[in-house]
Amino acid sequence: MKVLGINAIYHDPAAALVVDGRIVAAAEEERFSRRKHGKRPLPWSAWELPELSAAWCLAEAGIHPEELDAVAYSFDPSLMGTPEDSGLGDDGDVMRKMYAEKAPEFLAHALPGLDPAKVRYVKHHVAHAASAGLAAPTQDNSVLVLDGRGEAHSHLAGRYVDGQLEILAGQALPHSLGLLYEDLTDHLGFLRSSDEFKVMAMASYGKPRFVGELSELVVATEDGGFRTPKIDFSAFAPRLRKGEDWTEAHADLAASVQQRTEEVLLDLARWLHDRTGDTTLTLAGGVALNCVANTRIFAETPFEHVWVQPAAGDAGTALGSALHVARGLGETTEPMPGADLGRGWSDDEIEQYLTTAAIEYERPRDVADAVAEVLADNGIVAWFQGRSEYGPRALGHRSLLAHPGYEANLERMNDVKGREQFRPVAPMVLAERAPEIFSRGPVPSRYMLFVHDVAQEWKARIPTVTHVDGTARIQTVDRAEEPLVARMLECFERRTGIPVVVNTSLNTAGRPMVDDPRDALECFGSAPVDLLAIGPFVVRRSRPTPRTGQV
Repeated sequence: MKVLGINAIYHDPAAALVVDGRIVAAAEEERFSRRKHGKRPLPWSAWELPELSAAWCLAEAGIHPEELDAVAYSFDPSLMGTPEDSGLGDDGDVMRKMYAEKAPEFLAHALPGLDPAKVRYVKHHVAHAASAGLAAPTQDNSVLVLDGRGEAHSHLAGRYVDGQLEILAGQALPHSLGLLYEDLTDHLGFLRSSDEFKVMAMASYGKPRFVGELSELVVATEDGGFRTPKIDFSAFAPRLRKGEDWTEAHADLAASVQQRTEEVLLDLARWLHDRTGDTTLTLAGGVALNCVANTRIFAETPFEHVWVQPAAGDAGTALGSALHVARGLGETTEPMPGADLGRGWSDDEIEQYLTTAAIEYERPRDVADAVAEVLADNGIVAWFQGRSEYGPRALGHRSLLAHPGYEANLERMNDVKGREQFRPVAPMVLAERAPEIFSRGPVPSRYMLFVHDVAQEWKARIPTVTHVDGTARIQTVDRAEEPLVARMLECFERRTGIPVVVNTSLNTAGRPMVDDPRDALECFGSAPVDLLAIGPFVVRRSRPTPRTGQV
């Protein structure tokens, strides 16, 4: 059984392929088109399909469009009311609904040979739920979905038993924790539906002194839902325009909304546990990318295990819709094997790129050791290995790596990427070493979706990855799953005594994460990076980059 999943209606268009219940491929359109998030979530872009990622998924499996048993589209226009019904007054919904209704014909045009009758609509939040509940290691679980919006809702609470979803609650629009956070993102001068993670980072610099007023406005309800009235954030801090400097009041507002969001999420998770008694909670939807909130859910609710979809945003609905439809067709689906579901290249193919670029390169005896040597000398390394990640996190396949032991390296890394200096960078650590350095959050934490407290004795040793609030968003590395990354970490510790390496995404500000070898070469050529490790090869700077922050 061959099912292609498609996300297209709002943002982060993506495609995913499930064959005989197994996830074969999944990728976001931005990695191919090189447009950040694939497109903006505007009504007149709703017709745009992830044509490039869909074609790649099929090619990866050697499948022609006419051989597909179904195409799952992660939005059901029949569930969408009028702009007045939603309470949002968004006249663009008329256009979105029309384009969604025409999706079968658009897909048949984009994938010649596809029978449009094979396109099946999947409710947006059911697709989110399936991306978590059916992809998680534990197939029986509670599932909580929260995002900006779907057809008519912004939330779903339910449980999976034997692969079947029972919906227990859902919050109708206009109430939405995701849209509340988007409004704040816009108020603070950032790009909504894109920069919400910047607000989460800014919150660490503030105090939640407005949380009392917000607690009277943003509340959980006894039926498993919540209320989020439209809030005039200018009553707390003046609106910022892009590029304007933020003040203590803005950081305090971010901290207050962040804390109130966490508190409502805790209420929703506890409500769900009261009805299911499950040991495992799975999370999806854009709000599930809030790693600070995820950690509180793990630490402060009765759930023993919390699993978050690494592509928790709308891109993940491509995978979820495919899994949901495959289940509906009688398939037994398998858990997600990992986030490395995108494109990869053979050593010969990578060498051909290097040869075509007429660039000097080497093939060291051990690329992991060669990288560790540069990192130990406080160099910055672009790391391009294996298949690319599905979702927004760099997880050891398309990463920028650095030494975590120099405080100045945080500013240095943010300068390399061209981003705001208040933004943190993350640590990568072997799973067995993590408990001695990081606490509170779950271990293992392979998808970088929780925050952990940094042990007091380690804060001075790894200042680059210790955020202002004393936490770090870690990625743990399992030797069996990532042997090359594990060896690089071991080689680095042998030289420095530190079992941690800085890991941030391989891209520069405003651009999608690097995906193919050409992208890697272009990024290396335009950013002050000392070494590109691409497959078994390394490319060095012809002249050393000046070192900063040495102690």
